[in-house]
Amino acid sequence: MRFVLRRLGFYIVSFLVAITLNFAIPRLMPGDPASTIIGRYAQNGTMTPAMVRSLRAALGFQTNANVFQQYWSYVSSLAQGNLGISYSHYPTSVMTVILQDVPWTLFLFGIATILSFLIGTGIGIVSAWRRGGILDTVLPPVMLFTSAFPYFWVALILVFVFAVQNPWFPTTHAYSGSVIHLTWPFARDVVYHALLPAGTIVIASIGGWILGMRNVMVSTLSEDYITMAEAKGLSDRVVMLRYAARNAILPNVTGFAMSLGFVLGGQVLTEQVFSYPGVGNELVNAALQNDYPLLQGILLFIVGAVLLANFLADLVYARLDPRVRQER
Repeated sequence: MRFVLRRLGFYIVSFLVAITLNFAIPRLMPGDPASTIIGRYAQNGTMTPAMVRSLRAALGFQTNANVFQQYWSYVSSLAQGNLGISYSHYPTSVMTVILQDVPWTLFLFGIATILSFLIGTGIGIVSAWRRGGILDTVLPPVMLFTSAFPYFWVALILVFVFAVQNPWFPTTHAYSGSVIHLTWPFARDVVYHALLPAGTIVIASIGGWILGMRNVMVSTLSEDYITMAEAKGLSDRVVMLRYAARNAILPNVTGFAMSLGFVLGGQVLTEQVFSYPGVGNELVNAALQNDYPLLQGILLFIVGAVLLANFLADLVYARLDPRVRQER
């Protein structure tokens, strides 16, 4: 229990630091973003001073408050779930924009990351256990080759082969049409649109899971407790999974937590290639349109997801390796 509370306190402090940086960075940037946004809504310079003040207040700019008052107002708004108003989606709130994009990113990148981790880790275990065999001889060099490709390059190749040269899959968006229907045909259409983007993620990331698990597993198999387990007459399956894989998987658990945390950010370039309506695509559009509240909101969501994923990884780590819970 003390271990959990200690780790929880560390992540809470980290999140507070992230909130402070998220508040400070836009205010340290040169220029006044409010003037740019106000100019976007001005019609031939006819905005009155009263209209300007009203718009500045709606966008969250407090001209008469010092930095500490602005920080307190910012934290209070966060506590109420208010992330401000998006400039590029005005007058829609940042929270509304993010919540519209998060399900698509979680669906696509969450499932693809989990599949890549499970398949890659499983293949790595079998490859190390049967080292020297065909699987262990062929896969490592092939995976080393494929893992060197960036996500967007794999995405472009898949689009060219399976959507341009052979029009078997769609190239854009997450579904056909413009209206969401809670029906089985619509669900099949969503899965159909997600196959190429998900395939991109799996192909580009599975090699790292295979190589990482295989290398640690080979090292673990040389430990004395593995020899002892085999000498006790335990089955190969028990030795492979409960003794070797359980200890060898610890680095992969940490890597998986990091990957799962960054899922909320999406693979930005992959979403751009497929015009997928996720958080990553929204992040790029917000940066191009100087939408600071939306940028702040998305980055804060990403930081929170990474910290939460790492906290859960610490709990799993402590479960798999009791030594982690020992007081120092």
